[in-house]
Amino acid sequence: MRWIKNTVIAVLLAVTVLAGGLRAQEAKQSEREAMYRRYLEFPSYVEGGSIQPHWMADGSSFWYAEGASANTVVYKVDPAANTKGPLFDTARLRRALAEALGHEPPYQGLPFPEFTFLDAEEAVKFTAEEKEFILPLDTYTITPAPAVSEEEKNRLTPQASASLPWYEEVLSPDGRWIATVKDYNLWLKSTEDGSEVQLTSDGIKDYEWWLGASPLSGQDMVTWSPDSSTLAIKKVDYRRAPKIPQVEWLGLREEVKWANFDRKPGLPIAQAELFLIDIRSGKRVRVDVGDEPEQRMFLVQWSPDGSELLFFRTGSYRPNLVLMATDATTGSTRVVLVEERSVRFRTTGAKPGETPFTLLEDGKRFLWLSGRSGWRHLYLYTLSGDLIRPVTQGQFPVERVVRVDETTGWVYFTARDDAERLYDTHLYRVNLEGNGFTRLTEAPGEHEISFAPSGQFFLDTHSSVDRPPAVELRRADGKLLRTLATADVAALKELLWTPPEEFVVKAADGKTDLHGVLYKPFDFDPGKKYPVILDAYPAARSFLGGGGRESAPVWHQAMTQLGFIVFNVDVREPALSWRGGEFDRVTAGTIGRYEVSDYVATLTGLAAERPYMDLSRVGVIGLSYGGYHAIRAMLQAPDVFHVGVAVAAITDSYGHPNFYVLGSPEGNKEAFEEASNLSLAGNLKGKLLLVHGTHDTSVPFSHVMKMVDALTRAGKPYDLLVLPGWGHWYPDTEVWERYRLEAYRRYFQEHLKP
Repeated sequence: MRWIKNTVIAVLLAVTVLAGGLRAQEAKQSEREAMYRRYLEFPSYVEGGSIQPHWMADGSSFWYAEGASANTVVYKVDPAANTKGPLFDTARLRRALAEALGHEPPYQGLPFPEFTFLDAEEAVKFTAEEKEFILPLDTYTITPAPAVSEEEKNRLTPQASASLPWYEEVLSPDGRWIATVKDYNLWLKSTEDGSEVQLTSDGIKDYEWWLGASPLSGQDMVTWSPDSSTLAIKKVDYRRAPKIPQVEWLGLREEVKWANFDRKPGLPIAQAELFLIDIRSGKRVRVDVGDEPEQRMFLVQWSPDGSELLFFRTGSYRPNLVLMATDATTGSTRVVLVEERSVRFRTTGAKPGETPFTLLEDGKRFLWLSGRSGWRHLYLYTLSGDLIRPVTQGQFPVERVVRVDETTGWVYFTARDDAERLYDTHLYRVNLEGNGFTRLTEAPGEHEISFAPSGQFFLDTHSSVDRPPAVELRRADGKLLRTLATADVAALKELLWTPPEEFVVKAADGKTDLHGVLYKPFDFDPGKKYPVILDAYPAARSFLGGGGRESAPVWHQAMTQLGFIVFNVDVREPALSWRGGEFDRVTAGTIGRYEVSDYVATLTGLAAERPYMDLSRVGVIGLSYGGYHAIRAMLQAPDVFHVGVAVAAITDSYGHPNFYVLGSPEGNKEAFEEASNLSLAGNLKGKLLLVHGTHDTSVPFSHVMKMVDALTRAGKPYDLLVLPGWGHWYPDTEVWERYRLEAYRRYFQEHLKP
């Protein structure tokens, strides 16, 4: 009996201890869950650190608004005098506005964040409580703005047009006309009286006039001549191009819509014809773009005198990029320059200087960004195509031209020449003779540059992975004048936040440096073991260069709080690399050959010095092209990667234009076969979650279906999350955002067990 009694007591004690341990574990897990949800709101803990300059008439001064609506202040900055002060006397303005409104305006600061200067910047027009007012800056006597007639409200003014989506309507340089497309044809709309003129009538569905962004033929689809007399526009034929079905599942009756797809290797692409249309006579001239089949065109710009239109032409499989010029009268063309596309660069860009071509003001010379040396550098050419000289040289890549000041002879550009910090982007300048190369920004990290219209000053917004964003005002020669804003990150103390850790490891070849960032939980204990998650999207520039809000991708930091280690790394990969040199040359003509071995080498290298990384519990996640690599990691290294989440993943090398870097399927079949994930399905050992939207037009739903089929035929279990109506990017709703993040979280928690 004593034995039984003692046994019962021992069991009760064990249960009590176990229960206490479980309660402690639950409490700890509850704390982690709370931190996870707080870290999902990470951007809200960082305030300031950026400004939106509004340049004034002198070309150097600017104003910007700072603070929330409760205490908004508008500052005026005069770089020439190096002064900064409030543009308005807020107390005086609020008193005057209270009298005009008949009551005190809300809050304590400036009651409007935006305004328009009038009368040579001696007065402003602003809106308060849906009423427009005019404020003379000398008297502060506020009066209602003149009423606008209904006819004027309904008339499309140039200002109103400019605020409309650029891909729907394009304003002429003289402000008199708006080009638009209706029912597949080109129309003009007068900004003076709203009247409309139809310029074409032969457009039909799938053989239509295109204005604005086209997923098949690039951006900048239409451009006006400098004198507003001629439109350059394309007519695009989608009739033989591939189409993808989009099934509407959620209605009373299923419906199928067909969307045009960019291109699939081995299938015809959309054919574009380029025309010049005289808006006065309606006469159109077809531009002679050559006889090469299945080529693409990207409009660049007109020559300053309007005599020629410049555009890029490239073939189906991107072997070359050709800069061409067409005579505005006859449509005849000439080849200016042929560039072998050995290094990645943009044919279209949201910012000036992002494309390889920058025309100088004299209209006779241009700067060309080329990778012919193995590094992206600038070269000076005549518009006849004759090389004048290299402008930049060295073992570093130039990114884009920011500004050219022909008066002083300086070219301002961003580049990465710091051998110790390969992904830091700085502003530099060099003269057109190729001399005087100088770095103009100092702090480590990413630098976003905004030049004053005068060219005498610039704003430098910079940050790094461990430093919040700040904004500096500098002279054109780089001299620091003052710091205008620095992000307030005091609230991050509530999150017990520590900066992510930058690292350098060796690639699988044992010699190439790979750069990455590693994130740890708030309660990190180096004596514990943590499961590891890799974000498999290549091109480390997306996470190494920037700082502040972007230095800590929200999901990465949130997931670590649940007890994971999360990391990114830039591996040897051809399609997205900006490194240059040997890094790019090794991978040319391949996809999927080196990436996973480099991921494995990174894990091994990191864990050798970080024993807290548990390599028996390794996960991988990726979106789109990153989804391709997530699946590939699970299939090429099944004993290393145990859990994978692949979102909107490319799976079929024959089914996506990313794989055009391999050339044509006929000419490089071996590389296409090697790059496919489908043939590796039988290698799967771990847990794999496939996530895909049914309406994805960037990576069609067929990709996930082919992966499902391959895994099924191989007898491999998988998990599938289908998102009806989703495109490639997530719907901008809180419900969907929360659901997708919770799905990823649950999967890793369940199978990696932090």
